[in-house]
Amino acid sequence: MTDLKARLYDNDLTPVERLCLVMEILRSPVGCNWDRAQDHRTLLPYLIEETYEVVEAIEADDPEALKEELGDLLCQIAFHAQLAREKGQFDVNDAAAVIVDKLVRRHPHVFGERKDLAPQEVRDQWEKIKTTSGEKDSVLSGLPKSMPALTMAYRIGEKAGGVGFDWHSVEDVLRKVDEELAELRVELASEGQERMARLTDEVGDLLFAVASAARKMGVEPESALKLALAKFTERFNRLENEVRSSGGTFDDYSLEQLEVIWQRNKSNG
Repeated sequence: MTDLKARLYDNDLTPVERLCLVMEILRSPVGCNWDRAQDHRTLLPYLIEETYEVVEAIEADDPEALKEELGDLLCQIAFHAQLAREKGQFDVNDAAAVIVDKLVRRHPHVFGERKDLAPQEVRDQWEKIKTTSGEKDSVLSGLPKSMPALTMAYRIGEKAGGVGFDWHSVEDVLRKVDEELAELRVELASEGQERMARLTDEVGDLLFAVASAARKMGVEPESALKLALAKFTERFNRLENEVRSSGGTFDDYSLEQLEVIWQRNKSNG
């Protein structure tokens, strides 16, 4: 172990090699009890948390934060690779080799016969290669079930579109949105024991159609919804502060009065 610790200061090590060495030390008998107690499943919450923190850094357009958060995410990757290495399954280099092979295989227009493909053509080619190569059993396979539903709707549409099953234009999808909204209105006016199940079904269809429309416009729906929620939260907080500063509560205001304040705040940005 002394030798392992001494290697940390080897100037010939790359930062990634040094990170993997740190994980090996932490997992060793003289390492950290917390790190030694972890396994792939117990680390899942941290992997997810670090991924979302990377997303936040990107959305904040903060390169320094992004650098730090990518490092944190890389630590999780090194941790999982170390666990697998201890079991004799694979190490971080094996994982890197797999993705290198995959990237070369999925970019024949770069590493094979050179073709100047548009971004969407590359995306479509990517999806076709995954199925024709036998890498995936189905066009829609491979999406994690834990993925946020709105993002999953976007990716399912993208995968289906990659093999040609897609609307021709944004206008086609917007007509589908109108159609789904009309069907929802019909169910909203209906009665019966199955009404809630039908409403749930129609709301799902509507959200899927909206996600598809966003995809055809080049808008990532999960990010768009987050921006909308942040905007609503900021405006609602201003509304709440105005209500409180008047010495009253929401119960003292009618919906019409609150709407006047809301629209005033909205017009002010």
